[in-house]
Amino acid sequence: MGDIRRRGAVALGITGLVAPLTIALGATPAQAASCTTQAGPYQKKVEKFLGRPVDGRQSAADCKAIKAFQTKHGITPNIGYAGSITWGVMDLMNKQKAVGSDPNKDGKCPVNKGRIACVNLTLQLSWIQDGDRLVYGPVPVRTGRNGYETRTGLKTIYWRHKDHVSSIYHVPMPYSQFFDGGQAFHSVNLSMWNPPGSHGCTNMTPKDAKKYWSLLKKGDDVFVYGRKPGT
Repeated sequence: MGDIRRRGAVALGITGLVAPLTIALGATPAQAASCTTQAGPYQKKVEKFLGRPVDGRQSAADCKAIKAFQTKHGITPNIGYAGSITWGVMDLMNKQKAVGSDPNKDGKCPVNKGRIACVNLTLQLSWIQDGDRLVYGPVPVRTGRNGYETRTGLKTIYWRHKDHVSSIYHVPMPYSQFFDGGQAFHSVNLSMWNPPGSHGCTNMTPKDAKKYWSLLKKGDDVFVYGRKPGT
């Protein structure tokens, strides 16, 4: 959802995550009314991810499973085609699962700041740590799309508004915690895998946004690093 532009001043284990990719799907194959009969370039990989027989051939059951995944996560067109966007989401989910309970293994999020919220744009993950102790997460997030990238660097939570509504996009932003201009952590009722991403904010599930609200306060640090796929 949105980042606002204000005038003036301005663990729980990984749930999986998806960076909503903006890679072009390319030419769409011939379609049936609601489900394509053609195999996509990532057919075998998608079949394996979904637990389908891995034969590289599109079946009605394959299409139904792929289409259900696409519909759940807002991937369009949701015609059951195993294209680059669908596989990109699945591939990122696999990478996030591999992180396990050590999201700061690379040491990129500072451990000398006390309590800090970390955002890894590359993996579309966030967590809260205190020194080198993991407090909460990692959890999937949905950050800024191409042209509205979530800005990187060390930030500070400067304003919190539990029942905020965007003045630009006129959409609810529950549990907003602003850390850079109009960019904030906040809840959305969307899949974290929903392409192409937010307008700069770090979207979270309602459960995770509420937990961040309870664990963070004004003045706490936020560190954003990496680069979201497709931006």
